[in-house]
Amino acid sequence: MIISKRSHQLCERDDVISPLSAPLLLLQRVYYLSLEFYMGRTLQNTMVNLGLESACDEAIYQVVSVRFPIGLGFACFLDSMASLGLAAYGYGIRYEFGIFNQKVVNGWQVEEADDWLRYGNPWEKARPEYMRPVHFYGRVQHTAEGVKWVDTQVVLALPYDTPVPGYRNNIVNTMRLWSAKAPCDFNLKDFNVGGYIQAVLDRNLAENISRVLYPNDNFFEGKELRLKQEYFVVAATLQDIIRRFKASKFGSTEFVRIDLSTLPDKVAIQLNDTHPALAIPELMRILVDVEKLSWEKAWDIVIRTCAYTNHTVLPEALERWPVDLFQNLLPRHLEIIYEINRRHMERITQLYPGDVDRMRRMSLIEEGDVKKINMAHLCIVGSHAVNGVARIHSDIIKSTVFKDFYEMDPHKFQNKTNGITPRRWLVMCNPGLADVIAERIGEDYIRDLDQLKKLLDFVDDEALIRDVAKVKQENKLKFAAHLEEHYKVKINSDSMFDIHVKRIHEYKRQLLNCLHIITLYNRTTHPSVLCFQAAPGYHTAKMIIKLITSIGDVVNNDPVVGDRLKVIFLENYRVTLAEKVIPAADLSEQISTAGTEASGTGNMKFMLNGALTIGTMDGANVEMAEEAGEENLFIFGMRVDDVEALDKKGYDAVSYYNRIPELKQAVDQISAGFFSPDHPGLFKDLVNMLMHHDRFKVFADYEDYIQCQDKVSALYKDTKAWTKKVIHNIAGCGKFSSDRTISQYAREIWGMEPNLEKIAAPDDPR
Repeated sequence: MIISKRSHQLCERDDVISPLSAPLLLLQRVYYLSLEFYMGRTLQNTMVNLGLESACDEAIYQVVSVRFPIGLGFACFLDSMASLGLAAYGYGIRYEFGIFNQKVVNGWQVEEADDWLRYGNPWEKARPEYMRPVHFYGRVQHTAEGVKWVDTQVVLALPYDTPVPGYRNNIVNTMRLWSAKAPCDFNLKDFNVGGYIQAVLDRNLAENISRVLYPNDNFFEGKELRLKQEYFVVAATLQDIIRRFKASKFGSTEFVRIDLSTLPDKVAIQLNDTHPALAIPELMRILVDVEKLSWEKAWDIVIRTCAYTNHTVLPEALERWPVDLFQNLLPRHLEIIYEINRRHMERITQLYPGDVDRMRRMSLIEEGDVKKINMAHLCIVGSHAVNGVARIHSDIIKSTVFKDFYEMDPHKFQNKTNGITPRRWLVMCNPGLADVIAERIGEDYIRDLDQLKKLLDFVDDEALIRDVAKVKQENKLKFAAHLEEHYKVKINSDSMFDIHVKRIHEYKRQLLNCLHIITLYNRTTHPSVLCFQAAPGYHTAKMIIKLITSIGDVVNNDPVVGDRLKVIFLENYRVTLAEKVIPAADLSEQISTAGTEASGTGNMKFMLNGALTIGTMDGANVEMAEEAGEENLFIFGMRVDDVEALDKKGYDAVSYYNRIPELKQAVDQISAGFFSPDHPGLFKDLVNMLMHHDRFKVFADYEDYIQCQDKVSALYKDTKAWTKKVIHNIAGCGKFSSDRTISQYAREIWGMEPNLEKIAAPDDPR
């Protein structure tokens, strides 16, 4: 393990103060809170960052068959924070079971438990010395000495630390994940009266908090367990943050009451989506109830400390928790939220006298049959910065979703376009392409992705064109072999690999791709079409999966089509599979309805690995087109303004159905049971939705999409022209490094300066 000389070194005791580290203890620390840190394979990524991948190649080869299946993915932002020398901690929950393993049986999704900890996790270290109590339920007492939250049920939060090494800079940050443990104080009289078994069962209920990760399907479900998870991670993390802040001033003194007015100068808390929104009322509770600060002083500290990243504009995905649930589970926090809202309403009244409708729209409490707390509104009011994750997304939240808040506090709103780490998503998953690039422009691009622009000097270089095309073909051959082994479908590796990797949701428009596949089938044309979808969890998504697999059953077994068209649904999409899929892709599908995709990062991964993009002007696609040149992407469909105009006019799907013969033929085939002969009415609900209730306007973009796909097919026949566009795309990827994203967060939100200096290791003679 490499130990840096910085205060954010990873060591056996993260609060030891020595004369060497004392001058550095005033460094600001950033705490990144997320309920969805997914760890992918860690060994190879660590070797890349430590510069040991060559030396360890043989060892990695020996252990690759017994690698630990650690969930879905790797936190790009934590990788960049360490690589940029930022003192940063990632906080989340150590889920015993990850997002379910997805099996497809007879075309239907079947969920299986993802028991990723079955064989242990060699990268984590339990830290029982930093275990913290988390309280639930109980009641609130208002006394002369202050407010007390009493008669609570306690769950213990046990931290597990995972090292996150920076890229060749001898800096290691920490991801700390909390595991729920029940207290050990069994009451023996319960045993004597036969209540022992129930006591043990109650312990299991407490520990369910960290048992399983809820799949993020862009659909909010108000489950009590989910709210428990959200408070659990927030309460444990804030105790840790304040403990560490106090220790930085007073050594190991944890419980002394000190002035926390300088907290925002040393601590930045980034709320990733609304899931950690309870950090705002919880920090208020600590400052007011425990530390005895005035409300005004505490609120100033909270706002200056917290910042909020929004990830969606879909109303059904925004968290709105029932007040009754709060009253039962977190009664003190409900009081605090009501007080925050009262003061918030007073400010609106002063700024906009008599505007009752604005007050209703901006309230943290939504009235109705069930009174609810709007968590996005809470995040905006309680943060000093609010950002979207692509420029078009940030513009939309200012102009529509949070328009009232933007008008009141325009200084809060920013954009931070997402990024990906080139260490994992190029050097590690596509070493052949990484080497080809390094041969032309050197290796410095790995820590400064903007240097990829230098490839534009070689865009007409025959050797580079040949080498890029060769690497792609090698990756396709490897992936075709994987498909044949696991899916018993023989793929012509000279075909175009058209890949759609998305979590299944109507707005991502897998159904538009289905209609395209059927149209290709009806034409019996040539490219190989591969649909890979992430794990969904709701009825419509499962029906879309069934439709895709049913289309595949027909297409793949039609002797007339032969190997000119193949449709495969890869089950259980995950990072380790993405590392095979993405380097092999020729075409990346990014076809969401304009104005619905916040950003996307899959689009960036495909672009960096030499796939061309077919997509709408949505999310980060807009900026990708700017960076690579719109002529080097396949852009089609409505823009945001067109979608808004169609909404005002009224979207009539039937008119498109009646006007476009190929669309009508495809829809009729689905409706008549051509792809489900044993159950002709199987997809009637999907067809009915497309014809009469489609919020995302699949038919409106169908014609333009098909025409654009025709242009793709024509260009693919010219390998040289295709590869030149690929080089333009790779050269335009510099902006989409997570290093750039995190640098902007650091400078513009957290008040920190990235540092690319390499710290000397302890045994370094320097």
